[in-house]
Amino acid sequence: MLIGYVSDERYVALPDVALEFIDPHGNSWEARSRASGAVHIDLPAGGYKVVLQKPGFGAKFSRLVLPSPEPHQFRYLADGLAGYAWPKWVQAGGRSEFRVHSVEPYKLELWRYGWEPEFVRGLGWHDEHGPRATMQVTPDGDYTRTGVRWNEVGYTNSVHSQYVPGPDRSGLYYFRAVTASGRRFAFPWVVAPIRPKAAVAVLASTITWNAYNNFGGRSNYIHADGLPPTPTVNSRVELKRYNDTGHFTWGADDYPPLSFDRPEPFNHIDFDERITDPIEGRQACHLAPAEWRLLGWLEREGFGYDYYAENQLDDGTLDLSAYKVLVTAVHPEYWTRRMYEVVKRWVFERGGKLVYLGGNGLNCEVELRPDGSMVCHNGKLSGLDVAGLGGVDSRYAIRHESEASLLGVVFTPAGAMTGAPYRVVDGSHWVFAGTGLKTGDVFGEKCLHQRCPGGASGHETDKVSAASPANTHRLARGLNPDDGGADMVIFDTPSGGAVISVGSINYVSSLPVDEHVSRITANVLRRFLQ
Repeated sequence: MLIGYVSDERYVALPDVALEFIDPHGNSWEARSRASGAVHIDLPAGGYKVVLQKPGFGAKFSRLVLPSPEPHQFRYLADGLAGYAWPKWVQAGGRSEFRVHSVEPYKLELWRYGWEPEFVRGLGWHDEHGPRATMQVTPDGDYTRTGVRWNEVGYTNSVHSQYVPGPDRSGLYYFRAVTASGRRFAFPWVVAPIRPKAAVAVLASTITWNAYNNFGGRSNYIHADGLPPTPTVNSRVELKRYNDTGHFTWGADDYPPLSFDRPEPFNHIDFDERITDPIEGRQACHLAPAEWRLLGWLEREGFGYDYYAENQLDDGTLDLSAYKVLVTAVHPEYWTRRMYEVVKRWVFERGGKLVYLGGNGLNCEVELRPDGSMVCHNGKLSGLDVAGLGGVDSRYAIRHESEASLLGVVFTPAGAMTGAPYRVVDGSHWVFAGTGLKTGDVFGEKCLHQRCPGGASGHETDKVSAASPANTHRLARGLNPDDGGADMVIFDTPSGGAVISVGSINYVSSLPVDEHVSRITANVLRRFLQ
């Protein structure tokens, strides 16, 4: 009979896994998983301890009770190096636990990422007397909903403390792990100030990071509506992302949670990478490695800032009344209703200045849950075109209002996955002071974004819509094909607030290397800080 399936951390079927089923009396049965990961064996009803073994994966124990209402999902973790901080954001002085998976001894260091990566301190070598004792174990089932909960098994009497206090200086920190054989892995940590120290607050797009994180086999793009009953054998044949004509179909009435309690391999930054290096890879171009370029540029240009996770805006840790300027950047696609309303009141009623240096931002409402997970309210739609959204601007507008009401722009698919420079629309505006640019001139040709190379307007781009404030003023527009260029816009609010939006994921990847993009952004910050 079918007992269950065996899969790895990406929910890919694992064949030829040896499984031993042991009952309370010590009786033992053996089976091996088939090509689909399926495990077939006839067993008496009752409880079993299950031992799993396969070369290249960590041996583990599972528990099974038969009969079971559905096939059991045995989850296996490949040998390697990975890790994350938990929680992934703290205030200065607050503690996070580093949770590292390694099958050999590893050394850990803490670094701060400004214009140059800066060594903070060593955190020692980590190993135990037992074989492979620094190896982690993943739970069975769909742990994208509940978290991997590393360090909960076998760390009761750990020789080394797994906790690190947040440094006094706010910023983006990375833990760097390196093994005895030379494997490397780096994972981010957001440290907010214990009290405001600068006039500018910068948001890390931690909610978007989690939406794209497929560790465990699910993200908001892969199996968003839940893991299917059988593990993946061939993605191109089985996954809706590839075999559904809508490509980005969100077709469910609701979506199961995604836990923050998981490693984020796509946020790794190579130890030798510098801020002016091209950003390689599919994910790095729009997540933490790209956001680092903004932070480094701010420090190079002498702008002080306090750094916060988006979650800290939602929970009130970030008090906007203490700041003149809020910066959100690169790809802040997923926001909670609370975040949106707090920022909109601050801008429209309290004179706050919002600098949006990204694209496809605030496009979908997210609900943060007390258990450390989140739910994406994608709605039920086909495709990402406005026609597939029931005539509204975005997924956010389905539940609330168009994000163009706050940002002045909203994402549309035109121009997606392309890159191009901007062309100046109003060269007389103060944002272009000192650049030498005139109406009709082109800027933003240099860009570190390698997924969609070609210029500062790209990857995904936002445009003015009917929901944009009436006084939204277009400063520049990207030259992307199919009229898909990003709108760079600005508008004021009656309270003395202001918003500037660049409408492009690529934009921040131009900041460290394009003189015009750098000067325009510096002009904005200096004016908003007056």
